[in-house]
Order: sequence, then C-alpha cells, then structure tokens
Amino acid sequence: TMAEVKTDPKLLELLERARDHKMTPEEIDAQRRSWVRGNVKKRDVFTKYGPQARAVLDALLEKYRDEGVLNLDDTNVLKIEPFSGMGSVVQLIKAFGGKEGFEKAVHELQDALYQEIA
Repeated sequence: TMAEVKTDPKLLELLERARDHKMTPEEIDAQRRSWVRGNVKKRDVFTKYGPQARAVLDALLEKYRDEGVLNLDDTNVLKIEPFSGMGSVVQLIKAFGGKEGFEKAVHELQDALYQEIA
C-alpha cells in the first residue's frame, strides 16, 4: 500500500534514485524492444502453431530483441544457437509445415513487430 511505501526507507531511497535517473539510449532501446516483444507474443502469430514452431518464433523474437534488425526469414539462422539445439533445420521447418509455412510465419512475425514499432 502507499502507506507502507511512505514508511519504508529502502523504498523511499529507491524511488528517489529512480526519479532522478535519466535513461541511456541503450536502456531506452532495450525497454522498447522488451515492450514490443511482449506485445508481439500476444498476437495470433504465436497461437496458431505447435510448441516447436512457437519456440522457434520466440527465439527469433529474442534474436531481434538482442541484435536488432536481422533477416529473420533466412533459414540459415536455424543453423546457429539456440535453434541448432532445438532440432535440425529440416525438423524446424517441418514444424511450420514446410519452407513456405516457415516463411509465412516469419513474415507474420515481422508484420507484428513493425506494427508495434510504428
């Protein structure tokens, strides 16, 4: 409750420091990517696929969050970690019903990302 906040010296000190904090450009970018990721995960693109395909999409979203813009629909990305630990490139693409399904899902993911950023 607000009364507890007003009487807790540690919380008061933390609030005082937070009030004066100016976010760096890196912090602002990280916060934006985190917000976008959370909103994108709520969209249909994550709900219409099975667990393995959703794990791939989630990892692609993490890659976007960590590294920024990258060519998400390039199947070569499935050869590196964390994708290589999820299965072979062929297995991962089969989780989407084939290469066309993979590309469609990635394009839907990209559309959702760009809608959130715009």
